[in-house]
Amino acid sequence: MIRLSEDQVAAIRHHGAGEFPLECCGVLLGDVEDSAKRVREVRRLTNTFTPSEEFERSVEASPAVDSVGQERRYLVSPDTMFRLMREERQTKRKVLGFYHSHPDHPALPSEYDRVWAMPWYSYIIVSIQRGVPDEITCWQLTEDGTAFESESMLTE
Repeated sequence: MIRLSEDQVAAIRHHGAGEFPLECCGVLLGDVEDSAKRVREVRRLTNTFTPSEEFERSVEASPAVDSVGQERRYLVSPDTMFRLMREERQTKRKVLGFYHSHPDHPALPSEYDRVWAMPWYSYIIVSIQRGVPDEITCWQLTEDGTAFESESMLTE
């Protein structure tokens, strides 16, 4: 289970609408309390995705590299991940997961999301329909990496 404030959920929705028609992304920072993840900060990150055969081959046998960009993909850069890990050690605040938007698509994880996800992290997806925030869901990758399972999201 992951717990967020109403303001944090609103910030995720606002970020997604503001980046439409591209995917937004951000990190969820906080603590683990009584087996629940408690989000203390929702932080916007820059979507650094650029089309490449490497990424597209991870989800398709014959990638169409030129046709998929930030309107369907997001990437948190390795440098950003390194800085987040260093911050985690310094502040004791954990990286609980990430959020991103799905422009004009449902708030369901894609095959790309599954291939590039890691177990334990929470993945919040907000659907943005024609620029307006819609459904918001939360997912966690199974330990074996084969599927996402819905994760309870409690808004307080």
